[in-house]
Amino acid sequence: MKILKENHRGFSTILALALIPLSGFATDIYLPSLPAMANDLHVSAAAVQLSLVLFMFSVGISQFFIGSILDSFGRYKIGLASLALFSVTSFVIALVPNIYVIYVMRIIQGITIALIVVGKRAYFVDLFAGEKLKSYISLFSIIWACAPIMAPFLGGYLQNSFGWRSNFYFLGGLSLVFLILELIYSGESLKHYHPFKLKSIAETYKGMLQTADFTLGLIIIGICFGIVVVFSLSSPFIIERVLGHSAITTGYTSLLSGLSLMTGGIIAKALLKKPLGKKVGIAFGIQILLVLLMIFTSSLLMNIYTLIGFIIGIHIAGGFIFNIIYGYCLTRFSRNAGVASGLTGGVMYMISSVFSYGFANLFKVKSQLLLGVADLSLLVIVTILFVVFNKYPLKSSFENAVKE
Repeated sequence: MKILKENHRGFSTILALALIPLSGFATDIYLPSLPAMANDLHVSAAAVQLSLVLFMFSVGISQFFIGSILDSFGRYKIGLASLALFSVTSFVIALVPNIYVIYVMRIIQGITIALIVVGKRAYFVDLFAGEKLKSYISLFSIIWACAPIMAPFLGGYLQNSFGWRSNFYFLGGLSLVFLILELIYSGESLKHYHPFKLKSIAETYKGMLQTADFTLGLIIIGICFGIVVVFSLSSPFIIERVLGHSAITTGYTSLLSGLSLMTGGIIAKALLKKPLGKKVGIAFGIQILLVLLMIFTSSLLMNIYTLIGFIIGIHIAGGFIFNIIYGYCLTRFSRNAGVASGLTGGVMYMISSVFSYGFANLFKVKSQLLLGVADLSLLVIVTILFVVFNKYPLKSSFENAVKE
């Protein structure tokens, strides 16, 4: 077993931070290509959207089991194998343009991404503690938001210049570079291995999921992220087919959406010491107000500027909420970092994939009005859940968990 060398620790930490947004890159880079993929593969919009949802659901359900595997067998070798497999499946998607092959490859990619990202999140709990750990964890959702900023922006240009397959060639090449760097500079970070006993693992999962504030927090971040994904699924068709803009414009709008999420995360980091209930409650109020304005003004004016203007405000508030509740859930059980990381990411992805695909197709989102209606429906649900969440004594809050 190659143990992480002390003189490589700094660069290995940078690599770990750089790999956290890989799931977002795998999700978002081909968003501007969805209409082109539907045309080229001769399938419906819902069929290509399903490739994204299958990936997200695979990422989610995998993380139920991955946390315990990583806590028992380590992070490093599993991470290397996952990067290699992700690279291969990316090239297969580009070389075999069949929707059913794409579905299978995306499911496999979801499993590999889960292994990589959960392992890298747990890496920080392995090596850091106290204020330094708190600082890194609060950075996670900010860095994770880099993917929605950069990936669709890059994907729009790749689509416009080389077609949709180039997105997957890029993913294959990028993961190959990361694999080489990990081989050279990284190593095993886990110091205390947990025995892989199914009964004790099941008890750990059961205990976590029976903790009401933790489980409610997972559902809240899942639906919050689902609101973002509804926009991601529907915006290429609204912008390119309804409003008549190019894939590059879709990339720019996704870039602004991602910047908004990151801005919300940065604001949340700056207000870390403020009471959780009050600041999150205000953010939900702002989101609901903006969504109502988006709905009521859609009959008067709908264009690319009004669409993205409302989305920027809604996603800033969403990024703020996500950062706070995500950090709370991730540090709720610091003694089982791998399992907690897996459950947090897993449930989030599963819930967001089901809610986003379900609501995007339930309302057949093809306009600013229908996008607003879908978002408002999700916001009503998540606000009610937050009211219940806030009634629990949040004794192991994000601010206190790192002091344990």
